[in-house]
Amino acid sequence: MESEKLLIKESIQGSDQAFAEIVHNYKNYVFAIVLNFIKDYGEAENVAQEVFLQIYIALPSYSSENFKGWIGKIAANKSIDWIRKKKSKFNEKVIEDAGSIIDMKDIQSKDNPESFIIDNERKELLINALSSIPEIYRTVVEKFYFEEKSYEEIALEENAPVKTIASRLYRAKLLLKTKWREENEAL
Repeated sequence: MESEKLLIKESIQGSDQAFAEIVHNYKNYVFAIVLNFIKDYGEAENVAQEVFLQIYIALPSYSSENFKGWIGKIAANKSIDWIRKKKSKFNEKVIEDAGSIIDMKDIQSKDNPESFIIDNERKELLINALSSIPEIYRTVVEKFYFEEKSYEEIALEENAPVKTIASRLYRAKLLLKTKWREENEAL
């Protein structure tokens, strides 16, 4: 604990070696947190680097007694920021491409009634899978994907921590994936 305080103090005073040791001590911890949010290994590495950059910038204002908790909070916040940015970019892309996708879907369904039937069957399977998972998970999925609410908005509505919402969404995805596989194997 004292050695950690010394590393923090030396890092604030400009010691690159002290900060490198902080990075070495916490790199696995930070990466594990980020990877829990961002399932893409490469992107998780990039976000983990951003976390340490943020730690370096914010270190002079650190005043807590729980350094590991402080680092964990920065890692979680950076991960959530990355997810928001990605979702925002995705939504912009969806809006740009919406017209052409709708036109293509109309053409495909007119020219190929089989694909229209298959799409409807998939929608039905998804609705069945969604209705088969516990309400606590289904609600989070509906709010996040269909109502396009952020983790923070859902957390406020559900009166739960953001981390709990992230965990519920992750578990819901696992449940849906399992149910989807079961349904598709039955076909």
